[in-house]
Amino acid sequence: MIARYTRPRMAEIWSEQSKFANWLRVELAATDALAAAGIVPMESAAALRKHASFDIARIQAIEEQTRHDVLAFTQAVAESLGPAGAQHARWVHYGLTSTDVVDTAQALTFTAASAEIRAGIIRLREVLRKRALEFQNTPCIGRTHGVHAEPTTFGMKLLLWYSEMGRNLRRFDAAAEDLRVGKISGAVGAFGKLLPEHEAAILSALGLQAAAISTQVLQRDRHAAYIATLAVLCSTLDKIALEIRHLQRTEVREAEEFFSAGQKGSSAMPHKRNPITCEQISGLARVVRGNSQVALENVALWHERDISHSSAERVILPDTTILADYLLAKSANLIDKLLVYPARMLRNLELTGGLIYSGQLLIDLAAAGMTREDAYRLIQTHAMSAWNSTTASGEPEVSFRALIEHDPTVTSRLSPEKIAAAFDVKRQLANIDAVFARVLAEG
Repeated sequence: MIARYTRPRMAEIWSEQSKFANWLRVELAATDALAAAGIVPMESAAALRKHASFDIARIQAIEEQTRHDVLAFTQAVAESLGPAGAQHARWVHYGLTSTDVVDTAQALTFTAASAEIRAGIIRLREVLRKRALEFQNTPCIGRTHGVHAEPTTFGMKLLLWYSEMGRNLRRFDAAAEDLRVGKISGAVGAFGKLLPEHEAAILSALGLQAAAISTQVLQRDRHAAYIATLAVLCSTLDKIALEIRHLQRTEVREAEEFFSAGQKGSSAMPHKRNPITCEQISGLARVVRGNSQVALENVALWHERDISHSSAERVILPDTTILADYLLAKSANLIDKLLVYPARMLRNLELTGGLIYSGQLLIDLAAAGMTREDAYRLIQTHAMSAWNSTTASGEPEVSFRALIEHDPTVTSRLSPEKIAAAFDVKRQLANIDAVFARVLAEG
């Protein structure tokens, strides 16, 4: 992933230095475990643990000749011991196949990357919870199909995202745990060189679980599930960003991204304050979703292994985790600094002259003895009259509430107090606190 979208810790995790350091961790864990089993001499395991190292430039130079990265790595490690350590170097990579090292080391990389992503999810949830409580009882209009529907609160929008991120966290934890596995089972997974107990000892030293069965590679359904989980996660971030983009439109302007001093929105129009962070989140979420398709394609490999997945994974695995980490940080900052305009929300809530209370009137008239069909027809007639009287400013010239208050069919069934209650926003929002209590109780 390009530096623009890469945070420092993720850059370190996916660096060549970290990759080869994890390969060496696997190699040394193997010699230690095999020494304990009496296969590798104890003095050789100790010498490797003390002196084995690598030089990235030397690995790259060897790979130019061998065209094989793991062989280049093991040769470079052997060379690091010098002539005096030749008798110990012969135990490097003993009984292992390349992917025993690569896939197992990659699990260590995923463990580190997952810790960063998990911290990002937790941070975003904390910010969403804080701001949801801040605007718990701030009325705003709820929209369906982009059209005014019924009242809600701005806190409910934030609470919804908080709850969804909780599901994302649970899905992510499961997917990350499913990737915290390694394999030291040989060229086709049949333990032709080492024993299952050797694998268990090596992986235990690395803090990993052993896959119950593998071929030469860990099966890529695990990786596909992990990347797909990140695609769902980033789709939630896209959802949040899209909502804010809509709310920042000039005609709506209920909320907007923080705009810092000295920031500029357009090279041609000095007045512009554009939702650039939201648009970036939406754009990069598409990349993550695209990567999930590649991960699914990697599940099907020839027989016990081919390398059609390998080249693709060199791109999608670092890029997807790096983007997820970046987008989580951007989203947390977006919500934390989000500018919110309750007065504009109230103005928009009242824009249609009470049309948004038609549903409450419908059930009140039904409760007062009118058939639902007759009540619907009556209310819709008045609602369409109000809609059709909309002026150039976008507001109805004829008040829906006035039409209702002067309709004898309505007033014969509903008292002025009951009509007023039908148009009371507090009545519509009476259960908001109960929803908050239910969601926050889930943690």
